[in-house]
Amino acid sequence: MNKPFKLKIPSLIENVRIAESFIDQAREEFNFNDDIYGNIMIAVTESVNNAIIHGNKNDKDKNVHLELKVSDNEIAFTIEDEGKGFDYEGLPDPTAPENIDKPGGRGIFLMKHLADEVNFSNEGKAITLTFYI
Repeated sequence: MNKPFKLKIPSLIENVRIAESFIDQAREEFNFNDDIYGNIMIAVTESVNNAIIHGNKNDKDKNVHLELKVSDNEIAFTIEDEGKGFDYEGLPDPTAPENIDKPGGRGIFLMKHLADEVNFSNEGKAITLTFYI
């Protein structure tokens, strides 16, 4: 396992682009293919977005921490906010009929379909998205 790459992003929604360029740099460094790149870009930026909006409540004095660890067979991104955390086990199913028309609640569902593994930690303040390579 190589040493992790870390990035700290102030909680401003326009800073999602910093996460995008972090992913682009990782792609150049580790040369992952287009399929996995698309999944990573969508899942990680969605997670950073959630951390800014829901975790840190758009408080620019709070940061989102992004960490990348790469091994021979996987790439793992951990995204952590400085908020209060949340009950990640009690999320409503966005595909349930009563939730279909609701605008929110799809981000984590989407991440779980794009990443090979999704693990929450630190009371829901951190999520690790793992992609097999």
